[in-house]
Amino acid sequence: MFIYNLLVRLYGFIIRITSIRSDKAKQWILGRKDWKKKLSKQLQTLNTNKRIWVHCASYGEFEQGRPLIEAIKKKHPEYKIILSFFSPSGYEAFHDWNGADVICYLPLDTPSNAEYFIEMVAPQTVLFIKYEFWVNFLFQLKKRSIPTFLVSAVFKPHHPFFKWYGGLFRKSLITFTELFIQDENSAKLLTQIGIHNYEICGDTRFDRVIEIKNSFVPLPFVEQFCQTKKVIMGGSTWPKDDELLIETFVRLNDSNLKLVLVPHNVDQKSIQSLEQLLVKNKLSYSLYSKQISEPEKEVLIVDAMGLLSKLYHYATVAYVGGGFNSGIHNCLEPAVYFKSIVFYGGDDFHKYNEAVDLLDLGAAKNVKNTSESLVAFSNFLNNPSLAEKVEKKLSNYFAKNSGTTERVLGFINW
Repeated sequence: MFIYNLLVRLYGFIIRITSIRSDKAKQWILGRKDWKKKLSKQLQTLNTNKRIWVHCASYGEFEQGRPLIEAIKKKHPEYKIILSFFSPSGYEAFHDWNGADVICYLPLDTPSNAEYFIEMVAPQTVLFIKYEFWVNFLFQLKKRSIPTFLVSAVFKPHHPFFKWYGGLFRKSLITFTELFIQDENSAKLLTQIGIHNYEICGDTRFDRVIEIKNSFVPLPFVEQFCQTKKVIMGGSTWPKDDELLIETFVRLNDSNLKLVLVPHNVDQKSIQSLEQLLVKNKLSYSLYSKQISEPEKEVLIVDAMGLLSKLYHYATVAYVGGGFNSGIHNCLEPAVYFKSIVFYGGDDFHKYNEAVDLLDLGAAKNVKNTSESLVAFSNFLNNPSLAEKVEKKLSNYFAKNSGTTERVLGFINW
C-alpha cells in the first residue's frame, strides 16, 4: 500500500507538470480544484438517501454504463445517480447529461480522498464500469460493507492481477460483491487465482448500440453527400488512419465511391492537417460544419462530435480507427448496422473481444498496410454475396449477445 500510494501521488504530480503544456492534463487538474466544495454543493440538491454511485473511467466506459444507468432510473426512480469520471474526455462530454443527478470528477485515489468522498456521497450501491481498480476507494467501500459491483469487465493474461507483482490488485478483486464479466476466458483466469465472486453476463455495449440503432434519426446533409454511391466510413480516425484510408481510396480509383472521414480530434489544427493531406492527394472535399451541399465532392470531413454512431448507418464498409494509437475504437458501433469492418489492429487486436469475434465471423479484416487495406476494401465493397453473409452473421451475433443490462440488474439485490 505504501508503494501504491506513493505511485498515485507521483501520478498526480506528473499530471500537474504535464498540464503546463497539455490541455487535457489542465482539464484534469482544474476539474478537481475545490472538489470537496463542489461535490458538497451538488449533493445538497438530492432529497433522498437512496443513492447509487456509478464510476466510469472515460467516454468509452460511460457508453458501457449508460444502458445500466438508464435502466436503473426507469425501474428504480427512487434512487439518485451520482456519476463520476476519471478522465476529462468522459467528463467534458457528459458533464451536463440529464441521466444522472450528480456528475463529478473522481478525486485522486489517496486514503483521505477515498474516505471523504465515500462519506459525502453515502451510496447504497456502487457500480464500477469495466476497468477501474482504485484500491483505496475499493477498500473503503469494503470496510463500510457497501455492495460494490464491477460491470462488463474483461480480464486478460497481461493484466497485473495475474503477474507476480499483482498481489494488491488481486486483493482488490475480493472487495467486490460481484464481478459481472464478459466471457469464459475471464472466468478461467479469475478461477486460476482463486477468485470466484463472478458471473458471466456479457457486455452492456451491445444493448447500447442496439438502442442507438433503434432510435436512428436520418442526417439529411450526409444523405445528400452520399447519394446512392458506395461509402467508406472512417470512424474515429487518427492521422495514420487517415493516411491509410486516403491512400487506399485513391488507389481504388472508383468514381462510384465516396469517403467520409470522422476524425477522433476535431480541433482546428487537426482538421487543417487533414485538409492539407486531402489537397496533397488531389481529392475534393466538403466540411460537415459548413453544411454546403456539394454532392460532387469525393470526401466529406465530419468536423463535429457525437455523430459517429449514426454515421455508420451510411457506410457500405466501415473503418474503425485507433489501432495506430492507444487501441481500436468501438467496433460494435458499425457492426450493429451489419456493416463489414476494416481496422488496423497491429499485434494488439486480441485485447478487444469484439474485434476477435468479428474477425472469426468473417465480418472484419485486420490490415497492416495499404496493400492489405486495398484487398480488404475491394472484397467487401464489390462482393454482394459476401455482404449478405456478413449481414446474416452479424444479425445472429447481436441477437445472441443482447440483454446484458437485464441480467446484471437481476443479480443486484435492490
